[in-house]
Amino acid sequence: MSTDSQDADDDLRERVTNFLRRNFPQIQMHGGSAAIQHLDRESGEIHIALGGACSGCGISPMTIQAIKSRMTKEIPEITKVHADTGMGGGGDGDLGGMSHSGGASPSFPGETSDDGESDEGPQAPF
Repeated sequence: MSTDSQDADDDLRERVTNFLRRNFPQIQMHGGSAAIQHLDRESGEIHIALGGACSGCGISPMTIQAIKSRMTKEIPEITKVHADTGMGGGGDGDLGGMSHSGGASPSFPGETSDDGESDEGPQAPF
């Protein structure tokens, strides 16, 4: 890879990171994280992984849809966004999560899972 294309990739990564921080501060404020897993400048595709408190969060599917919709509008080089929480049901399954038909059922705070452990859910920051 030439220095010019590396600089262009670095610039695009920085713009995506700034986009996420500016448009989705609630991810970090609520204990979550967003990381670029893969960026293909030629095809315009990017893979984003949401982690931390995003995994298992009930609103992460809405956050993912908002990221997909807004990123392609605001950053013209990005034509397709793949995003997932890695938990299977929290995204579009592009980063190794199970698909929506994969049998993962949502859990709710206070429910008991099959292993007998209580799922208290994430704590609110307020």
